[in-house]
Amino acid sequence: MKKTSFAVLFLSIGVSFGAAAAGAQGPAGAGATDAVARSSSNSGSSHSMNPIKWIKKDKSAPAPSTDKNLLLTEHLHEKGVLAANSDVTSACSVFKNLSDCLASLHASHNTGLDFNCIRADVTGVQTNADVSGCKGPVGDKAVSLHDALKRLKPEIDAKAEAKSAEQQAKDDLKAVGA
Repeated sequence: MKKTSFAVLFLSIGVSFGAAAAGAQGPAGAGATDAVARSSSNSGSSHSMNPIKWIKKDKSAPAPSTDKNLLLTEHLHEKGVLAANSDVTSACSVFKNLSDCLASLHASHNTGLDFNCIRADVTGVQTNADVSGCKGPVGDKAVSLHDALKRLKPEIDAKAEAKSAEQQAKDDLKAVGA
């Protein structure tokens, strides 16, 4: 008798928990999608349950707008750093960071090296630009600006030139407010 009553007790507890879990899953059947949409829009909670969305994205260095690209292009044309028939958007399309591109442009201007050679070394991307005139080897692997300058023109102080070019790039970005 006791065994039967314990079995009934455990069975009723199991059914109770099963019903509570099924009720927590929400409505099912016709109109379930509408009910879920109404309940989520009325909840007032903007917190996502997706943990990927909890991570803050770095918004400290947004990409410059088209207006800033035009200002930067004009600024670089005035300094003679950028060719007259070129703009920042097309010159920097293969770079991950605008500051790296600007530093490469300045290094090219300061050292007399072809920008296409420096761009190929710094990005590791071979574009349709002619790099056959490069003085040093142009690799398929991206290297730092310092290493690219050392590779392309060993007789210069590559470290000082790279540092100077990076500072000029920072100054250019400040000048246009990017």
